[in-house]
Amino acid sequence: MRSNKMHEALHAFWVLLKRDMTLAYRHRGELANPLLFFVIVVSLFPLGVGPDSKTLQVIGPGIIWVAALLAAMLSLDSLFRSDYDDGALEQLSLSPYPLSLMVLAKVFAHWLVTGLPLILIAPILGVVMFLPAESTWTLIFTLALGTPVLSLVGSIGVALTVGLQRGGVLLSLLVLPLYIPVLIFAANAVNNAAIGMDVSGQLFFLGALLVLALTLTPLATASALRISLN
Repeated sequence: MRSNKMHEALHAFWVLLKRDMTLAYRHRGELANPLLFFVIVVSLFPLGVGPDSKTLQVIGPGIIWVAALLAAMLSLDSLFRSDYDDGALEQLSLSPYPLSLMVLAKVFAHWLVTGLPLILIAPILGVVMFLPAESTWTLIFTLALGTPVLSLVGSIGVALTVGLQRGGVLLSLLVLPLYIPVLIFAANAVNNAAIGMDVSGQLFFLGALLVLALTLTPLATASALRISLN
C-alpha cells in the first residue's frame, strides 16, 4: 500500500515536471531573458574596464557569478506566479500528494530552463574573461552545484511574496542575503583554481549547501505557499 502511494506521488512529480517544461517551451521568449541578461552583463565588463587579460582574470569569476545570481533572481517571479493567478497552485495544495514534492518538481523544472542554460553558456563567457582551463572547469562545477541552490532558496522567497502585487523588491531583500555564501565560496573557488590552489573545500561546501537546500527548502516553501494561499 505504501509503495503504491509512493509510486503515485513520483508519477505526479514527473507529470508536473513535464507540464512545467511544456509551458516553459511555449514561452521561449520569456526564458531567453535571463540568459540574455547573463550574457550581456558579463560581455559589457571587458568594454568598461578594458581588455587587459590579467585584470579580467582577477575580476572575471566574481562578475560571472554575480551575473548568474542576478539572472536567477530575474526569473524567480515566474516560478509560482502563473499557477497562483489561474488557481492551479491552490489545486496542488489540495491534492493528496505532498506539496513539498510538487514544489520540488516545479523548482527542478525552473532550474532546467534557467540554471542549466547558464552552465552551458558559462565556458564561452570564461573565454571572454580570459579564464584558464582550470578556472573554467571549476566555474562549471560551481555553477552546477550553486545554481540549484539559488533556485531552491529563491523558491522560499517567491512563495512568501507570490500573493503580493509588487513583491519584487521584497523578494530581493529576502533572497539576496541567503545567496551571499554561495557567491563567496563559488567565486573564491574559481579564483583559487586560476592560481593552482586546491578548491575541494569550496566545492564540498557548495555540495553541502545543495544537500541542505534539497532537504529543507521544499518543506519551507510548501509551508510558505500555504500561508500565502490562506
